[in-house]
Amino acid sequence: MSAPLFLVENLPAGSSYTLEGPEGHHAATVQRLRVGEALILADGRGGTARAEVTAVGRGSVDIMMLSWAEEPAPDPRLVVVQGIAKGDRGELAVQAMTETGVDEILPWAASRSVAQWRGDRGFKARDKWAATAREAAKQARRAWVPTVAGDPDCSTKQVATRLADAAAAFVLHEEAAERLTAVPLPESGEIVLIVGPEGGISDAELEAFRAAGAVPVRLGGAVLRTSTAGVAALAVLSTRLGRW
Repeated sequence: MSAPLFLVENLPAGSSYTLEGPEGHHAATVQRLRVGEALILADGRGGTARAEVTAVGRGSVDIMMLSWAEEPAPDPRLVVVQGIAKGDRGELAVQAMTETGVDEILPWAASRSVAQWRGDRGFKARDKWAATAREAAKQARRAWVPTVAGDPDCSTKQVATRLADAAAAFVLHEEAAERLTAVPLPESGEIVLIVGPEGGISDAELEAFRAAGAVPVRLGGAVLRTSTAGVAALAVLSTRLGRW
C-alpha cells in the first residue's frame, strides 16, 4: 500500500517536523500511523516531501524529513465546466473528476440546473466542492490539488469568455457528430470541457459556446449522468494525452 498523503500550507525545510491540526489528527487518530511508517507531505502546488514517523502524540505526529520533490504543473491543463447539479451529484462528480485528473473545476449555473447557488448558499456550496476536491486529491496522492474557481453561479456568458482563451474547448452533447476520442488535441495550453446539468444543455447555450470556439463532442451512444460524464471524458483525455 502506498504511503498516505497529507496536505500542508508550506513544506518544511528542516529535517524534522510536527504534523498538527486536522491533518495531524487524521494521521494519528484516523490513519493510526506508527513509528517507522512512511508518509508524504504535499503543498497542493506541486511540492512533495517523503518522511517517516518518529513519534505519535494525541492528534499529532513527529516526522523525519527524508526527501523533497517538485512536480511540474500539468500541461495541457484540463478544466471542466460542471453544470450545477442537485443533491450530492455535483460532489460525486468533483470527487471522481479529481481522481481522474481534472486540474480546475468551474461551477456553471446552466439554464436547466435544478439547484440554484445564490448568495451565501452559493459560496458555501462552492467551498464544499473545493473541500471535496482537496480530500479526493489526498486519496489519489496528487501533488496538485484542483482548484474550484470562479463565481459560485458562473453564467453562460462568463463561461463563453473563458472559452475564448482556451487552446481547445469541447461541449459534451449527445447529438454531436464528432467523438472526443478522435478530435485534435493541443500539445499545450488549456483544454476546457463543458458538462451540462441533469436537464442537459439548451440550444441557446450550445450556440453561445460554439460562437466562442467550442466543439460539440460525444463519448458514445449512451447518455451519461452529469455526475459521470465528466469523469468518462477525463479518462479519454488523460489516455490520449499520455497521462495514463
